[in-house]
Parts: sequence; structure tokens; C-alpha cells
Amino acid sequence: MDGNLTQNDLSHVVEADKAHVWHHLVQHKAFETKDPNIIVEGRGMKVWNQAGKEHLDGVSGGVWTVNVGYGRESIANAVRDQLMKLNYFAGAAGSVPGALFAEKLIEKMPGQSRVYYCNSGSEANEKAFKMVRQIAHKRYGGKKHKILYRDRDYHGTTISCLSAGGQDERGAQYGPYTPGFVRVPHCLEYRAADQGAPRENYGEWAANQIEEVILREGPDTVGALCLEPVTAGGGVITPPEGYWPRVQEICRKYDILLHIDEVVCGVGRTGTWFGYQQYGVQPDMVTMAKGVASGYAAIACLTTTEAVFDMFKDDASDPMNYFRDISTFGGCTAGPAAAMENMRIIEDENLLENCQVMGDYMLDQLHALGDRHPVIGNVRGKGLFLGAELVEDRDSRRPAPEAQVQAVVADCMAQGVIIGATNRSIPGHNNTLCYSPALIATKDDIDHLIAATDGALSRVFG
Repeated sequence: MDGNLTQNDLSHVVEADKAHVWHHLVQHKAFETKDPNIIVEGRGMKVWNQAGKEHLDGVSGGVWTVNVGYGRESIANAVRDQLMKLNYFAGAAGSVPGALFAEKLIEKMPGQSRVYYCNSGSEANEKAFKMVRQIAHKRYGGKKHKILYRDRDYHGTTISCLSAGGQDERGAQYGPYTPGFVRVPHCLEYRAADQGAPRENYGEWAANQIEEVILREGPDTVGALCLEPVTAGGGVITPPEGYWPRVQEICRKYDILLHIDEVVCGVGRTGTWFGYQQYGVQPDMVTMAKGVASGYAAIACLTTTEAVFDMFKDDASDPMNYFRDISTFGGCTAGPAAAMENMRIIEDENLLENCQVMGDYMLDQLHALGDRHPVIGNVRGKGLFLGAELVEDRDSRRPAPEAQVQAVVADCMAQGVIIGATNRSIPGHNNTLCYSPALIATKDDIDHLIAATDGALSRVFG
């Protein structure tokens, strides 16, 4: 750990944090009797806290973000150099890194054409929702304004994003919500029996449930369908065979824009540049954030096809016809500068290939872990984005209690290994351990994550 900070310095930091910082997703009552965990330094796959304790980070910064690992000097230098040249100008004008990264990004996304910059995944999804609503007014008299979203998917923290969120505990106490958002069923094959679904062709069945919702609402009222390619915080749910082709077919049949939320899966997490590319679909809109610059600078993007862009390109006399939106910090140049270097690293170090190879290896190791621990009911994932659903027994598939799942996470943390789990999101189903190590992960790193989980499961469940 950095030796420049003395123990007195760190003690002051802890006290300042306790006195003034409002942490994310934390009940601060606990800090009346203990100190918060303060991460001081990171290198590669490891981070150190204020006590000097080393942790192997199995969730890329806690929320699936630091895709290329910590301590990348070349990204820091790219950001520094750009900030000295031009740190910011409002997005009504262009910038050199903004233009060049947009060009490079679109090269990775055949079928997409335009990039709209903003500063968070929630904001990117809000932009997409606004586009859908404006298109409804411009072309359909305001009628085709409804946006469908999926049970267990998550799209952000703002009120409209929570209105499109399929995780009821995350949205609890924040209503009333934005009208016009309609839920469709999840596609978790392991829980198909809970839905009364058939054993065969579950993927098509799950997609057809979306069509049933469209028909119930009226196809002339539905403007878009917003889905994660792999459901993330809802339990790392990989789509079943046949699901995505049928979803695409349904959207085209009813002239519904397909909006894919790649905030978690985008820029390499699943082993391809974007998660939807695993499934052969062509979205109309794609949102992304976390891995775009690996957390070295704040950046999020909404990309669209040229057809969507053209709906806002109008020389008519109506001054309201363009997309009347602004993101102040979408004009920061540090984000695209960092994103350019982040993408170069992924390419030059063959991290997409490493993600595929290490992801397959980790999936095998999780299955082997399941052979030793009956509490593991289901293992699933794509690339270095994996989950293990814990159950009380495999026959009933009754979810393991959330408290025990969190005890596994805490045990791993005590061992110096950081893993994640669904929590306070889905009533009765916060029972999936989550793994998303950086794309630089090695077999030794994977073995370390598995060994820590193995020991924790033994201690928590016996």
C-alpha cells in the first residue's frame, strides 16, 4: 500500500469519512460502533484498505466497472494530457476525443451509427426513454409511448429508471413512479416452474410472454422494449436458447424499438464487445457506462441506429423537432479520452479472448464447487460475469435465506476476497452469488476466488 499516507493521515481520513460522507447502499447506524471500509489503493486485481489489508477484487470495483484492472498509468496519462489541452466544453459543440472515440466505438457495433454522451448509466437510459417519448409525439400523436421492461432487470436509480426496474426492493419507498412503464416476465429458466412454463422451448415461451403483454396493452401504444442482454443485479440471468431471436422478431412485428441496456455487460464483460453480440440481435438503441472507461473517468453513452437519429433530423419550421436534451458532464473530455485508451488496452492485450477462456474456466470451477456443496442450485453466466444461485435444497429449489448468502460474502471478505451477491433487490430471491473479476484475471485469481467461496460455504452452511 502507498507509504505516503501516515497512520495519523489515515486516522484523520476515517474520522472525516464518518463525520461527512454519505455512502452508497449503506446503513450508517453501523458506523457508530465500527469504522467504514475505505479503499486506499488498487493495483491489478487487488485493493488495499485503510488498515493495509489486501483484498482480491472479484467484482471489479464493487459494481462491475474496473474491467482492465487498477493502476493503469497509460489511462491516467491520457486523461491528464487531455485535461491540460481541453477539459470541457458543452456537448452542443464537439471535441477531439469525443469524435475519435465515437468513431472507434461505432466500429465495434455494426448497425449502430450515432453516440450521445452523458455521465452515468441511469442518465443514458433516461435519454433513451426521452427519445422514445419524443418519437411517440412526433410520429404517433403521443400514443406509442409505453416502454416495456423485464422483471428482475435493473436500469438505474432515477425515478423513471426505477419505474422501468424489475427489482421491487430497490424501488420501494420511492413512488409514485413515472407512468407508461409496463413489466414483462423474466427469462430465468431455472425458475421456469414458478412461472408455470413448459419444460421444452422455454426460451420461446418466455419471449412469447412479452408478446402477450404487447397485445394486452395494445401494440399501437408500445414504443420500446428495454432489456439487459444478461440480467445483472437480478441474479446473473443468461437468456435461454431461442429467447433473443424471438424477441427481435416480436419487436419488428409490432414496430417496437429494441433498447438494450449494456451498462454492465458492455465493453468486454461477456467476452464480446457487447453482450447482445452473443445472441445475434440488432438493437435500435444501446446504453453503456461502467466498463466504457473502466472507472478511470465518468462516461456513459447512448448509441442509436441512423434510422433513429434521422427521426430527429428535420428542417421543418417547428423548432421543437430536434432532441432537446443536454447532459452537462457529457461535455467532459476526460471520459472519451480514458475510453479510447481503455479500448486500446482491451485490444492490444487480447482481453476479450482472455475473458472467454477464463470465463469458461471459472464456470467449470463453479460447477465443480456445486458438486461439493448441495446449497448451489444453479450456476450460470457468460464470460467473466457469473452467478451461483444458492438454495435450501435442490429438489424444492427454495431460495437460501438472504442473511446466509450475505454471510458467505462477509466470510470471503474476511479472507481478503471480495465477491458480490444479490441483496435488497428481489423479494425472496436475493440468493445469487455474483462474480465479475477484471478481464485481466488469471487462473490463479480464479482459483483464489473459488477457494474462498468454498471455505465460506462450508462455514456458513456446514
